[in-house]
Amino acid sequence: MTAQVVLNGLVTGMVVALPAVALTLIYGILKFPNFAIGAMLTVGAYLALALNVYLSLPVLYAAAIGAAVFSVVAVGIDQAVFRPLRERSAITLLVASMGVSFVLENIVRFIFGNGARSFELPLARPKLVFGLRINNEQVVTAVAVIAAMAVVYVVLCHTPLGRAMRAVSDNPALAAARGIDRERIVRWTWVIAGFLTAAAGVLAGMDRAIDPLIGWNYIVTVFAASILGGLGNPVGAVLGALTVGVVEETSTLLIPPNYRQVISFCAIALLLLLRPQGLLGAQRIKK
Repeated sequence: MTAQVVLNGLVTGMVVALPAVALTLIYGILKFPNFAIGAMLTVGAYLALALNVYLSLPVLYAAAIGAAVFSVVAVGIDQAVFRPLRERSAITLLVASMGVSFVLENIVRFIFGNGARSFELPLARPKLVFGLRINNEQVVTAVAVIAAMAVVYVVLCHTPLGRAMRAVSDNPALAAARGIDRERIVRWTWVIAGFLTAAAGVLAGMDRAIDPLIGWNYIVTVFAASILGGLGNPVGAVLGALTVGVVEETSTLLIPPNYRQVISFCAIALLLLLRPQGLLGAQRIKK
């Protein structure tokens, strides 16, 4: 029983890892916590749902196309909303992201309504592996997340774009002095963040019903994972997501499932109190 709960927690953590990395990338480049990350997840899920249900595309194709489309939409949101506020404070950008969240959520409600929907998935019985029940959706989630994280790692660590992103994140002024186009890096950051978050929406929708609040149900966990790993640290975001996923799932052995996000709230409160930079975040000294 406990092993099954841990497995379920790891799968949940993998879903959370995608928007957590997206959140930490945006924070690393733009230095504000993007409160719209939950609504971005919701829109990604509904884009894929529309392609799957109305155009009869297989879920994986619908997910890839929907995530690609939303990555472009994410850049458009940045250019329309955040670019004019680029030099404002983090609080101003946070409030703007809240506005974006409400707008996106209500667009979804206007187009699709408030009812719950689901992907058209082939029915298959879970398989028993070493006594653990593993279904097809969990396998797809694991493969998709591992592949996505591998691509992000290669981009960040082994490409000129990744080196430029790290330079802008570490020292924007020095990066500009070296001729790095910050706005170009910002656009690519939104492309990556939009794709990851939309893909997470699809994976979440494969495990549960899709409704306009699906992203809202994940936002606390995503922030907890990012803060746990250290905002601005993608590796920390992944480890934080897996940790929070397992802890939330195992907590259901002791508390009702509806209260498991209390664990994430407690984690955020304790970390902000004891170690604001996160477990893997670097201490920043302000002069």
